[in-house]
Amino acid sequence: MTVPYETAKQQLLDAALMHVPFDGWSEATFQAAIRDTELSPETARSVCPRGSVDLAIAFHRLGDQAMRDRLAATDLSDMRFRDRVTEAVWFRLEAAEDKEAVRRGTTLFALPVYAGDGARLIWETADSIWTALGDTSDDVNWYTKRATLSGVWSATVLYWLGDDSPDHMATRAFLERRIGDVMQIEKLKAQARKSPVLSRLMAGPSHFLGKIRAPQAARRDDLPGRWTSPDN
Repeated sequence: MTVPYETAKQQLLDAALMHVPFDGWSEATFQAAIRDTELSPETARSVCPRGSVDLAIAFHRLGDQAMRDRLAATDLSDMRFRDRVTEAVWFRLEAAEDKEAVRRGTTLFALPVYAGDGARLIWETADSIWTALGDTSDDVNWYTKRATLSGVWSATVLYWLGDDSPDHMATRAFLERRIGDVMQIEKLKAQARKSPVLSRLMAGPSHFLGKIRAPQAARRDDLPGRWTSPDN
């Protein structure tokens, strides 16, 4: 019987999570997941060509989806915007659940060969947060918002991994300080734009940056090097 692509990947991921605390996101974990699910090695490899690396990516993206679902079901309209961003990052941390799987993933994506994958996942998380919160920027701010939040997310995750405080309240305080720092930067930028002297000094760079546009929402899937699930 043919197992649907997404079903097979979820089965492999569920099985792998039992082995990740001992063997990390490794080939040993992937082989153990194959045995546990009783999928054929050929099917497992077709679903995850890079083995546990693909499962680690799937694990991260499931966390992003859980965060998006929770944000969609939560009314944050009475909060200040900075508090909405804080809450979204907190939702994403809570969606991780398995701290050891995150720790092992951090180690995996710190390796040079997988650093590009790790950076892309961090960017995707930041983009998911801004998009869920209704960001409509289509200029250079689209990039700066996500780059800044990527830094906040990365720092907060590293702090959270070492946090043993009750309910991770030390992490919550750390996150709020980081968001506060970002808000101070935005405040300074706004003040610079209003300053007659600074605004003139920045006229040239601002003109250049004003030409930068966010990526188009519609992305082509027929370009070389791209692959999508046959079930899509």
